[in-house]
Amino acid sequence: MLAEVLIFVPSIARFREDFLLLRLEKAQIASLALLAENMLTPELEAELLENAGVYNVVLRRDEVRQLALSSPIPAPVHATYDLRLAGPYELIRDALACLVDPTERVIRVIGNPVKDAGLLIEITLNSVPLRDEMLAYGLRILILSALISMVTAVLLFLAVRRLMVLPIRRVVSHMRSYAEAPEDARRVIQPSAQVTELRDAEESLQSLQTQLTGALRQKERLAQLGGAVAKISHDLRNILTTAQLFADRLESSADPAVARTAPKLVNSISRAVGLCESTLAFGKAEEHPPRLERLSLRRLADDVAEGEGLSPATEPACLVDVPAGMMIRADGEQIHRVLTNLVRNARQAIEATGRAGTIEISAGEDDHDWWIRVGDTGPGLPAKAREHLFTAFQGGARKGGTGLGLAIAAELVRGHGGTITLERSDEEGSEFLIRLPKESLPAGQM
Repeated sequence: MLAEVLIFVPSIARFREDFLLLRLEKAQIASLALLAENMLTPELEAELLENAGVYNVVLRRDEVRQLALSSPIPAPVHATYDLRLAGPYELIRDALACLVDPTERVIRVIGNPVKDAGLLIEITLNSVPLRDEMLAYGLRILILSALISMVTAVLLFLAVRRLMVLPIRRVVSHMRSYAEAPEDARRVIQPSAQVTELRDAEESLQSLQTQLTGALRQKERLAQLGGAVAKISHDLRNILTTAQLFADRLESSADPAVARTAPKLVNSISRAVGLCESTLAFGKAEEHPPRLERLSLRRLADDVAEGEGLSPATEPACLVDVPAGMMIRADGEQIHRVLTNLVRNARQAIEATGRAGTIEISAGEDDHDWWIRVGDTGPGLPAKAREHLFTAFQGGARKGGTGLGLAIAAELVRGHGGTITLERSDEEGSEFLIRLPKESLPAGQM
């Protein structure tokens, strides 16, 4: 708007000056025609004045003031304007006064004749045509200025969009993409902005993302290392617990040498179990892909029960209801760990009640899967444990438990392309169902 005002006001003042000078020039031409012929009819004189757009013309030549052309003036002269002495301020002031005054007035204008054809020329004219022409010119100026402003605005919008908006959107897009996978180095932004400040921002963001990606990779390695230690400790604890059960029996041996060494063996194993349990505060790591082979599920289930010191005659009792000839394709060591975790959890839950109970391992198959069911007659899982059952360090069902066993079991089953679910858990006991697919994936998709 400031630019519009700075353009419009001088332009309208200049137009008024040009308008009046043109009238002076036309009047001078008419008066010179009279001086050349020295005789004009009243009709021709009136026609000359009408063509010049004035009432009277006075041309001063040779120090003589001569009335060249005249006609009746409808009203007294309202104001006199001498263009020979007018400066920019007077021209602008008089132009604005003419615009705001719609009254029809007679004005006198004085100026220098063109081509030095006299000392001065003086005319009288009506102010209404002048004001009308100024309004029409002003309207054209405003329309042209509006068009120029619109074009300028569009060009400015395109320039800002190209130089500022699009680079900023690119930075935001890179930030969102990087947030989805900060460990992916391909998502680190590559500076390309043409504006110096934006390029500096992109370079700073690139440095930050690079450092953060490196830090995440380092933390991931540490987490995997800690998780590996935790898993090894968890499974080693299970192995040592089994060894501890057998070592307890050595204490009742009649052999004096065995009776003397048995307590030391039990204490050593107990310390090893405690050391394993103290390392379970670490995170988890990825398991190696399962090494699939044909194996007898019945033999595997019997090994699990025997390793836990369970049988149909023990307390709690362990029943294995698996067809003797049932063969599955799986990693025997990993499935052994899965079943051991489930059976041990069931035994601990039953023993915590102080009542008798039963653990059952059953299995079967259909057209697509082998299924293994592990159930017990324990007290069932608490609601809090069921919410995060297969999440490490959150799904522990007993006091002091880490919940790592079920998380490891779930990961091992997923590695086989199978699923493990809690089918039932209430006051009558709990039941887990494992499904292993018979159809194996190609080697490249394992």
